[in-house]
Amino acid sequence: MMALNFVDPKHKRMLMERTKNCTVRLGDISNLYPQGSIVYITVGGKGEPKHKLYTAYLDKVRIKTLGTLTAKDLEHQNPEITSREQLIADFERIYQRRMQMEDVVTVIYFTEVHGDI
Repeated sequence: MMALNFVDPKHKRMLMERTKNCTVRLGDISNLYPQGSIVYITVGGKGEPKHKLYTAYLDKVRIKTLGTLTAKDLEHQNPEITSREQLIADFERIYQRRMQMEDVVTVIYFTEVHGDI
């Protein structure tokens, strides 16, 4: 089973509150996370134990540039981010490198999977 892992504590909070249902990842990683896949949503730092929050279905996986992200993408990625510039600043902090509007990203929308039918 694959996992979408989140390191930032604010993302853990949003995931637990179910206000985050999209992630934007640097580069084209669509081959690692095909649309229609089932993944674990996990939290934990590099080299640290991971904690599974829930299982999710990958509803939509799209390749874009930072400059073509929509308001919907930003809202679902992080409701606290309201502009591409804010996301770029966040990415520069996370990835420790300068980001450009032309940088390719993978936008992954996901929905929690419940075990009850």
